[in-house]
Amino acid sequence: ASTGNTAASAAAYAARAGLRAVVLVPAGGVPAGKLFQAVAAGARMLEISGSFDQALDAARELATGGEFVLVNSVNPDRVEGQKTAAFEIVEELGVPDVLALPYGGGGNTCAYARGFEESGGGLPRLLAGQAADRATTAASAIRIARPAHATQAAAAIERSGGAVVTLADDEIQDGWRLLAESEGIVAELSSAAGLAALVREAGGSGVRAVCVLTGHGLKHPQVSPVAAVQVEPDPEAIAEAAR
Repeated sequence: ASTGNTAASAAAYAARAGLRAVVLVPAGGVPAGKLFQAVAAGARMLEISGSFDQALDAARELATGGEFVLVNSVNPDRVEGQKTAAFEIVEELGVPDVLALPYGGGGNTCAYARGFEESGGGLPRLLAGQAADRATTAASAIRIARPAHATQAAAAIERSGGAVVTLADDEIQDGWRLLAESEGIVAELSSAAGLAALVREAGGSGVRAVCVLTGHGLKHPQVSPVAAVQVEPDPEAIAEAAR
């Protein structure tokens, strides 16, 4: 069951392993770029007439029959794999002061917490950025009304001294634009929830923070194409238009 990114990853790994991937997505709730990735990799794409939470419920039930294996983050092998991202951060930077990331189902939050704790250096302060209206947010990758890892994520955040930061869609959009215009990194809107949480909560200078980005912007373009300004092939006209 997926809002898009898990679908794309599962389809890619299944293709490489010679396995059949079946992806359940909420109808009309997944950007075309993510659907394209999964379909291109050969996944069987099924749209559920309902929410992501209903898709996950159906996937869980299917997995009890023996024919299918669930690869959502409720599968413990999934979290074991995801936690290694924390190992990579520790290898490169040590343990940062803050780790900020989007909060959809909570699997990433739990996985990073486990990885940092197993690395032996302690937990950074975890900032988990969630949409104020989880069911309808424009940040489609975190459009999950019932986080599967809510209890475990809350415990990890409490251990770290961190916080769940509830964000309006406008704040997430501002974080997305800041990231693009300041760093030249165009991420999907949901990725910016971590940065928006950091802007809201971290404060001060001299803080070493890591923001986890979960998807590329071309998977889910956030702004309408801007019409190019027409200009003659004349240097003076070009310079004037560029001002």
